[in-house]
Amino acid sequence: MAFVLSDQIMWHEGEISMQQKLHVPYQENPTSPFLTPYAARLLPNAPLLALGTLDSAGRPWTTILGGEAGFVRPLGQSNIGIKTLIDPTYDPVINILLHHDDHSGQQKKDRPIAGLGIDLETRSRVKLAGKFIAGALGGVLTTAGAKATEAQIVLKVEQSLVSSSLPLPVEAIDLLAKADIFFITTSHGGSTMGTNNRGGCPGFCRIMKNDHSGTILLYPEYSGNRLYQTLGNLQTTPKAGIAIPDFDSGDVLYLTGTTEILVGQEAAALLPRSNLAVKVRVHEACLIHNSLAFKGQSGEPSPYNPPVRFLATERAISADAQNMNHSVVYAKLIQKELLTEDIGRFRFSVSDPEAAGRWKPGQYVALAFDDELGAGYSHMRDDDPSSLNDDLVRSFTVSSSLRGGLPTDEFDITIRNLGKVTAFLFRQNVRAGLEVPLKGFSGSFEIHQSEGEIVPFVAGGVGITPLLAQLPDLDLGRLRVFWTMRITDIGLALDTFERYPPLAGSTLLYCSGYVNAAVRGQQPQTMPRLKQSGAHVFLRRLGASDIQERKDLSTTWYLCAGSRLRQAIVSWLPDRKGFFQSSFDVDRNRSIV
Repeated sequence: MAFVLSDQIMWHEGEISMQQKLHVPYQENPTSPFLTPYAARLLPNAPLLALGTLDSAGRPWTTILGGEAGFVRPLGQSNIGIKTLIDPTYDPVINILLHHDDHSGQQKKDRPIAGLGIDLETRSRVKLAGKFIAGALGGVLTTAGAKATEAQIVLKVEQSLVSSSLPLPVEAIDLLAKADIFFITTSHGGSTMGTNNRGGCPGFCRIMKNDHSGTILLYPEYSGNRLYQTLGNLQTTPKAGIAIPDFDSGDVLYLTGTTEILVGQEAAALLPRSNLAVKVRVHEACLIHNSLAFKGQSGEPSPYNPPVRFLATERAISADAQNMNHSVVYAKLIQKELLTEDIGRFRFSVSDPEAAGRWKPGQYVALAFDDELGAGYSHMRDDDPSSLNDDLVRSFTVSSSLRGGLPTDEFDITIRNLGKVTAFLFRQNVRAGLEVPLKGFSGSFEIHQSEGEIVPFVAGGVGITPLLAQLPDLDLGRLRVFWTMRITDIGLALDTFERYPPLAGSTLLYCSGYVNAAVRGQQPQTMPRLKQSGAHVFLRRLGASDIQERKDLSTTWYLCAGSRLRQAIVSWLPDRKGFFQSSFDVDRNRSIV
C-alpha cells in the first residue's frame, strides 16, 4: 500500500481561528509539502503507524499498524510504502482502503489519507498527510489452523468482533479506563487530513454518558506545540475517528463521531482544571479482540502527564468550585501561624463574600496560583516536567468552623508543606498582602451522628481538618477519634486540643517515631502538656487490634487518611456494614470523598 504526500503549507481558517482564540502568537506553518529528510529517516525506525481516512459518508476512522521498525519505508518522490500484518475482517480503515466501503468494487484512488509515525519509547514522531495510491492482497497462507492472506499487505485472521453497537459494552469501558493513549484522525472539509495522538495517565479520556440515548466521551487538551492542527480541523469539520488500543491484549476500540471544542469556562464546567477539552459524541463504534498485529510492554510513563482530571460529576473539584461565576473573587492572606516545622494554619479574607458564597463545614476551597507561580508557555520543560500541564489550582479543606468567632468573610486552612504551592505559602510574609483568585467552595464530608451511637473517625496527620470545622455541631461525648501522626506533628495535636479542649477526652492519639526521636535527643518538650490535655496518648502506630476490639462503636466509620492507612483500616474492618471514606490527597491538602 502506498500514498503520496500532499501540498499544503498554509494555515487554514480553522487553525487560524483556534490560534487566535487561544492567543497564540503568529508563526509559520512548519508543514512541508514533501517528505523531508527527517521524516524519511524517522519512518523506517518507527514501530507504529496510526493511519486514518474517510469512509464513503465522510466520517473519519483511524487504525494502528506495525509492531516492528521497518514496515514503513520511503519509496522516493514522497511516496510511502507499508507492508505489515493487518486485521482484514474488521479493521475499518483497511476495509475502506482495500475492501471498498462504497460497495463499488473499485479502490478509490486519491482518497485523502493521514498518518502518524511514532516511537512511543523515544516519543519521536512524524505526521504525514496525502493521498491513497493503491493496495494489493495476495495468496492465502495457513498457520496454526488459521488462514491469512499475504501480498503487499500480509493479513492475519485471528480477530473476533466483541461489539459493534452502542452503548459501549463493559469490555470497552474497561479498555478506556486503562488507556493512556489514543490516535485520532480529523479532516478539513474532507480534502486534507491529519492523524495525531492524545495521551495522559490511564483513564484520561472520560465517559460523560453511555446509555441508549447516546455515548459521549470527553478528554482534556494538554500543553503541546500550539499549532492546533487537529483542533483546527475540528473547528471546520467537527468529525473525528479514534482508535484506542490495549497494547497488553491487542484489543482495539474503533469509533467515529462528531466533536465539540470546549474553551475556558465551558471546559472547566465539565472537566474541572481544564481550559481546553474536546467532547466526542460517538455515532458508531466497534471493539475488536486481538485486532493489533502485535503486543506491547509498558515502559516508563511520560513525566509530563498530569493527574487524571475527573468530570464535574465525579470526585474532582466541582464545576461550582472551578468556575462559579464570571467575576473574579480574591482570597487575601491575612494571618500565618506555624504549628510544626511543616504544618501551618493560614487565614484568608474574601474580597466578595456574596459572590464567593458561604462555605459549609466539611467543604474545601479552591485557590488559583497561576498568576504567582505560572512559568508561561513552554512546549517541553525537562527541568520540571510535572509543571507543564499543572493549572496550579489547589484545593484545601476549610479547617475553621462557622461558629468559631471569625468574621463571615474569613476562613482558615491547616496544611502541610509538601509541594510547590504549599512551599510558596509557607514562604509568604503576611505583610506582603498576597491575593489569589478564589475559584469557590465545594465538596461534602459531613459527619452524621445517629441517636445513641458512638461515631468513629480515623484521621492521619492533617486529615483531622474536615472534623475541625464540624466540632461545634457534634456531640463530642458520642465521638471517638483515632488520630495517628508522626511524633514531629504533635504541635498540631497540642494546638487542636488547646483550641477545642473537649475533643481531647474523645481522642486516642497514636504517635510514631518517639523512640527514634528519644535516641537522637529530639523528643518534643511539649509531650507532658499533650498528656495533660486529657487525650489518650500511645507512643506507637495505630494497629488492627486498636480498631477491631472496639465493638461499642457505630458500624459507619469516617476516614480521612492517606491511601495506605485507608486501605489498612478497610482491611481491618471487613465485617462492618459501611464506611464513609475520604482519602487525604497529600498533593492537594484536602479530603476527597
